[in-house]
Amino acid sequence: MAEFDLDLRGVACPMNFVKTRLFLDKIQEGDLVRVLLDGGEPLESVSESVEQDGHTVEAKDEDQEGHFMLSIRKGKAQIC
Repeated sequence: MAEFDLDLRGVACPMNFVKTRLFLDKIQEGDLVRVLLDGGEPLESVSESVEQDGHTVEAKDEDQEGHFMLSIRKGKAQIC
């Protein structure tokens, strides 16, 4: 399993979720991506949306500057 970092600080909603989802589409099931986001709506939106898509948010950590690191484990792709 691989690990990746994705910096989306300053990216507005809903583009931060779109970019996260596109990144998750490119990696393998079980891989981990750490997404750096602004707090507030970006954090809430991305967290809820990736879980609805079947992925797991393993951790939410805040840094000293008020940004958040979401550790997302890619789950199985859901069929629409």
